[in-house]
Amino acid sequence: MPHTDLPLEELRRYHPQLPAPDDLWDFWDATLAEAAEFPLDASCTPVDTGLVAVETQDVSFAGSGGSEVRAWLHLPARALRGERPLPAVVQYQGYNGGRGLPHEHVLWASAGFAQLVVDTRGQGSGWTVGDTGDPVGSAAAQPGFLTRGVLSPQDYYYRRVHTDAVRAFEVLRTHPEVDGDRVAVTGISQGGGIALAVSALAGGVRAVLPDVPFLCDFPRAARIAAGDPYAEIVRYLKAHRDRVDRVFETLSYFDAAVLGRRSAAPALFSVALMDEVCPPSTVFAAYHAYGGPKEIEVYPFNDHEGGQAHQQRAQLRWLRSALGVEGV
Repeated sequence: MPHTDLPLEELRRYHPQLPAPDDLWDFWDATLAEAAEFPLDASCTPVDTGLVAVETQDVSFAGSGGSEVRAWLHLPARALRGERPLPAVVQYQGYNGGRGLPHEHVLWASAGFAQLVVDTRGQGSGWTVGDTGDPVGSAAAQPGFLTRGVLSPQDYYYRRVHTDAVRAFEVLRTHPEVDGDRVAVTGISQGGGIALAVSALAGGVRAVLPDVPFLCDFPRAARIAAGDPYAEIVRYLKAHRDRVDRVFETLSYFDAAVLGRRSAAPALFSVALMDEVCPPSTVFAAYHAYGGPKEIEVYPFNDHEGGQAHQQRAQLRWLRSALGVEGV
C-alpha cells in the first residue's frame, strides 16, 4: 500500500486550527450531569473462562440515559495479585467490535493490571461480538454509526458512546480492588478516539494509549480517507447536499483533535503512515492538539493494523513507567 497522505516531515508540522464550538464544554458538562442522575448500578458476576492466570467478571452498569452497558473485568488470578490495589486499564473497542468472548482480550490482566473491556453500544457484529444494544433511535442515516443523529449534538450517536465510556472509567476507578489513582484508558482505532475523549471528559485519567485513533480531524478525514468508516459521512453528504455545515458543526463536538486540547494525562500515540482507514494526518492532528505530555510511535510501512504486537510491547513498558508500577 503506497503512502497517500503527507510525508512524515510535513505530518510533524501538520497542526490544523480546528474550530471548537463556543459551548463545547457547557455541552459536555450538561451531558455528563444528565448521566449522573442515574446511579452507576454496577454489578460484577464471576464467570468461568477456562483461564487459570486471569479471573473474569461479567460487568453491567448504567450508561447514557440509564441504559445497560456490558463489559468484562479481567483481574490477575488472586494468587498472583496479592493484597495491594491494582493499577488498571479501561479498553475501548474498534469500530463495530464488542467486548468479545470473555477470554479474547486479556493482555493487560496478564501483565498484572485490572482490565475493563467495554462494549460500544449497538456495535459488536463485525470483527468481534458485543452484548450492548442502543435503545435510542435516530433520523435517517447512512448505514453504519457515523451519521446517526448527526444533525444535532444532542442526538448524535457518539454523545451516548462517550458518556458510556466515561461511566465505564468511573466503574473501574471505584472498584474495590483497583487503585483509583492509577487508571489508564486505551483503544485501537475507534477505541483510541474514545480513549482520547475520555481523557478530556473524565476526571482522574492517569495515562492514555490511543492506537491509530479514529474520530479525529473529521473535516480532513472525510475528504481524504480511502473508504469506510469515514466514507459514511461522504455518502450522507452526497445525498444531503444542503447539510454540510450542519454536519461538520455537530462532529466538532466529538472530534478527538478538539476534545484532546483539554487533556492533561501523559499519552502514547501510534500512527501508521500507510493507513487508509485513519489517515496519518488526522492522527497527527490529534497528537499535536493534545494538551498533556505526549509521545508517538510511527510505523512507516503499516496500514490500519499499526504496530500490533510491537506497539503492545512499547505500551507495556511505557505504561509501567507512567503509572509508577514495578514488576508489571
